[in-house]
Amino acid sequence: MSILNVLLRPDRLLVAVDTLAEDALTGEKSSGAKLLLIPQHNLVLATRGSTQFFLKLYELTLQASFRRDFSMEQLGRELAPVIDQLWPAYEKAAADAGISAKVWGTELVFGGWSTQAERLVATAYAKHDSKTKTLVQPLQGGLASPGEPLQGRADSFEPHSVLQASRLQAEWLNKAAGRQVAGGRAIAATLVRGRSSIQDLGEL
Repeated sequence: MSILNVLLRPDRLLVAVDTLAEDALTGEKSSGAKLLLIPQHNLVLATRGSTQFFLKLYELTLQASFRRDFSMEQLGRELAPVIDQLWPAYEKAAADAGISAKVWGTELVFGGWSTQAERLVATAYAKHDSKTKTLVQPLQGGLASPGEPLQGRADSFEPHSVLQASRLQAEWLNKAAGRQVAGGRAIAATLVRGRSSIQDLGEL
């Protein structure tokens, strides 16, 4: 698993991820996109977990964003049923690739400017098995995943603080797994009303 951090205020949303990717069949490491924008609606979709599952969900999300009557609220309601619908195919592909069921799972965040609420909003989605429906959690102040290494730390939108938090999380994850499962670089998307930007925060 990797890193997924969210900081949320009515006027600002920050989503940070790492970039380490690993081929499930060969174990080869590379740099992967775990955070992608829907720029015409000032929205972001980010993940912690299977990047292949994330890319399929992003494809469907992007297609939905072309609808004439598109709204982020409607798409937000549709995401959980779509995740549940796609999940059996993901489980089969993961099993065929020899990936242990202990690490099956995905965590996603979808957020951005809401024209209905007139503020920035974000929702987290989590799925770990086919027996339970996708967990949906509207976010208030944010999210840190994993949260254990950051207990007691104050939240900060400052780039150096986001990078330091990500480094603590990567070190904790890699130690817990006994191998490198998080790393690469820390990437953050920052959204305000009418604008989104992506920043490379530095090496983890």
